[in-house]
Amino acid sequence: MGERVLWITGGGSGMGAASARAAAGSGWTVVVSGRREAELETVVAGIRDAGGRATALPLDVRDGGAVRTAVDTIVATRGRLDGVVLSAGLNAPKRRWDDQSMDDFRAIVDTNLTAAVSVVDAALPALRRDGGVAVAISSYAGWSYQPRAGVAYSASKTALGSVVRALNDQEEAHGVRACHLCPGDVATDFLDQRPEVPDAEARAAMLTPADIGEAVRFVLDSPPHVRIDELVISPVRRG
Repeated sequence: MGERVLWITGGGSGMGAASARAAAGSGWTVVVSGRREAELETVVAGIRDAGGRATALPLDVRDGGAVRTAVDTIVATRGRLDGVVLSAGLNAPKRRWDDQSMDDFRAIVDTNLTAAVSVVDAALPALRRDGGVAVAISSYAGWSYQPRAGVAYSASKTALGSVVRALNDQEEAHGVRACHLCPGDVATDFLDQRPEVPDAEARAAMLTPADIGEAVRFVLDSPPHVRIDELVISPVRRG
């Protein structure tokens, strides 16, 4: 199999970084993007030390011009783009109707939904050429209503499901496949954005970023005739 090139947004930490490590371990050439260059370089160094291929491409995923430039850079440098993983995400502690701010609402929707659509839109010509795959890392809240997830977060993640369905319906003829990946609780720094931050004991019962990375790798490595439209992953709570 020839080189397969994967672009991961939100790739500097958490599920994005874990997805980068898992994909690189499976032979993908990985490009990781995010706002924090130091974190991206740490992920890249770890992948390279393990024998994988990775580069960092810092950007704010909400900047549509930067997103298009990134796609152009990847295609010009590697000659192709076979997959994208949409892992950039945002929430806020004040997330209910009685305490949310519209500034926070817009920032969350811009990051979780509009930016994800922007990435797919920019990458779509390359994905069409190579029969590519897109994985939208969503949430349990994008699969079923979760009371504590928040108004903006729930709305943005639920909408990702429709984005994926439309992509699969309209781009199937080009061999493009997309997956709406919906994890339950995952022990990442993202939990620090909750109104009540889970303690170490609660986090120990959750999924790990590596669990999600392996799920992403499974989707990416599925044969071209297989499409995983939606994948829901839950932690098993014992006791």
